Amino acid sequence: MNELRIRLKTGDEVRGVLTRSFKHQDSEIEVQVEGGRETLIFSLDEICYIRFMNPPAGIGGGKETIEEVQTIAGETFRVSVPVNGKFLKGFLGMLHGEESYCTAFFTDSGVRYRQDDRRTGQILEDQGYVSPEKVEAAIRLQSEQAKGGDQDAAILLADAVDEGEAQEHAHMHHARVGDILVESGLVTREQVEAAFKSQKGKKLQVGELLIMKGLITEEQLLSALATKFRLRYIDLDTVIPSDAALGAISEGLATRLKVFPISLEGRTLTVATSSPTDLSIGDNLRFSTNFATELVVAPQQKIAAAIEKYYRNRVDTVDTLLNSMKGEAETVTIEEEADDTRLLFEPDSKIISLVNRILIDAYNQGASDIHFEPGTGNEPLGIRYRIDGECSAAHKVSASYKGAILVRIKIMADLNIAERRRPQSGKILLRYRQKMLEYRVEITPMVGGREAAVLRLLAASKPLPLTGLGLTPHNLERFMDILEKPHGIILCVGPTGSGKTTTLHSALGHINTQERKIWTAEDPVEITQTGLCQVQVNAKIGFTFAEALRSFLRADPDVIMIGEMRDAETSKISIEASLTGHLVFSTLHTNSAPEAAVRLIEMGMDPFNFSDALLGILAQRLAKRLCPNCKKPARDQRQRYDEAVAALRQIAGERPNVIPEFKEVNFMKAVGCDSCGGTGYKGRIALHELMTGSEAVKVAIRHGKGMDELRSIAMDDGMWTLKMDGLLKMMQGETDLEQVLKVCM
Repeated sequence: MNELRIRLKTGDEVRGVLTRSFKHQDSEIEVQVEGGRETLIFSLDEICYIRFMNPPAGIGGGKETIEEVQTIAGETFRVSVPVNGKFLKGFLGMLHGEESYCTAFFTDSGVRYRQDDRRTGQILEDQGYVSPEKVEAAIRLQSEQAKGGDQDAAILLADAVDEGEAQEHAHMHHARVGDILVESGLVTREQVEAAFKSQKGKKLQVGELLIMKGLITEEQLLSALATKFRLRYIDLDTVIPSDAALGAISEGLATRLKVFPISLEGRTLTVATSSPTDLSIGDNLRFSTNFATELVVAPQQKIAAAIEKYYRNRVDTVDTLLNSMKGEAETVTIEEEADDTRLLFEPDSKIISLVNRILIDAYNQGASDIHFEPGTGNEPLGIRYRIDGECSAAHKVSASYKGAILVRIKIMADLNIAERRRPQSGKILLRYRQKMLEYRVEITPMVGGREAAVLRLLAASKPLPLTGLGLTPHNLERFMDILEKPHGIILCVGPTGSGKTTTLHSALGHINTQERKIWTAEDPVEITQTGLCQVQVNAKIGFTFAEALRSFLRADPDVIMIGEMRDAETSKISIEASLTGHLVFSTLHTNSAPEAAVRLIEMGMDPFNFSDALLGILAQRLAKRLCPNCKKPARDQRQRYDEAVAALRQIAGERPNVIPEFKEVNFMKAVGCDSCGGTGYKGRIALHELMTGSEAVKVAIRHGKGMDELRSIAMDDGMWTLKMDGLLKMMQGETDLEQVLKVCM
């Protein structure tokens, strides 16, 4: 019998025996589970990899390649892959350094990346792009021009293919193309630095220098990288994307990631990228689309052209609609006491198209909120988008249309268009390219009879894995420890929009198994997960968080998640539930973890009950992340390090385990490029503060200690404050001091 071990995408491992042969065309595997007679069938789409005691029949022999393979679970293997090891939904290989279960089958959807063990320079030479003669010519040119001080062209290929030893590849995916060429032996680090010093004006990467000097083409470089990372190289000029693929990725996501969707077959989405070395692209696509992603390689210019052709030319843009409406604006008059419904009659189709395009445009640009702000008198209606936590002006609409636009929003949200004196709340559901977009609408009356509208985009999303939350290893280990507890209460605190819901759903996803019954009460339900019983509260009919919680306790739960502790009643029931054998998650709007504990006691919670129930409180903020495409190493690294260490010591005191060594830090600075709109920042990174319910913390809560004293006790037990976490992530080159200070006191 062929014994095997299956690693599921959930992280669980199943051991058993193969009950029927596993063949090339199979999409599932049948296993008799270890320790029982039960036979289970697993779809390969739910599996990361399978390790066999004996290889399946017909595999082995012939030519092999050595590859490094990393799964989406984060495990990395060195694998010998036979040329006949390819299956319908994955590939087979022999694991290096393993004595038993050394044959492994990796599913395509479970692989984060795989790469050829050969250096990129060797691949370029093997493919005929770089000849030994060209290398010798470059060396001669370097020698000649070095005397004249102009080394720009000469240094590029010196010592090109076979010089130096190949370094470990585990970190190479995180480097830029130029860095990979250095690691691969195509050029040396000294040569790169000399090349950069010799340039004037815009600094180029090594790969760009090679291309600029005509030594290789972009297609040749990408073809070599595609070969190295076991990806297909395609010609986008000959590709017609499917409508399903275009619907799976929004224009904004495609533009931000510089990718283009090709096809969608079953649960596999094929996407073209010009950056096969950037692992975050595949991770972001898997999270945003909920599809298994197959990356293929194409030049950046062709990807940009495809986005322009298949996205931006398909429909009218907001600006196009606004331009077409300028001439008609004079025909509409808005009177203070007019019947609002009449405002829709003449410009009806234009208003409908404009509002729809604004909603879609905001979604495509990755906005979290849309602000409609009417000016006084004849001033235009201002429209702003909140992207990455900051508002920016998006459009201005003629004052003649502002009343009609607000009425249209009310109609879409099923609100009372005649009511202009009281606030109103509603929601809009919009179907766009096979996706359902939900907008939470808040209409607020203003002086002068005006009304403002704010729409929050609640695009359906999936939970991130815990490792994708940006927790430092220190905090991740401690957070995972408290998630393993059978009962107690875990709180996530912070301001609105700080990612609390995302964190809680990631925690639920980590413990979501068949053995656990999990109930959630949310307002609104923003993230959905298979296996969770999720409930939308509705205060209008009296279905509050407290009411939902009472119902849950009668529905045999193991785990309960309450979207927010809005009142003392909900907080008290939650704490009591955690003391009666349930694991409870919830959120609270406080600035720090110690403040959350003090706040609950001030709300009337029994300090003894709360301290007994407490497992941990995670406070968090979102800071802007430096753009990975253009950030550069900052000057005066030593000076910045000394300043950061001084700040850490001021907060943490003399705690040696907090201060990293100078050789471990890498300060980066914002530069600005097309990808980030010239800002130097792209996306956001979470800063965390985790206070665990240690015995010392529980005693301090029972004795009613103040926030400052509780913080000091928690830090003695290993808590890093938000600012400390931000400074450490600044040292890792993820963000800069300005962004840390914006969100941390």
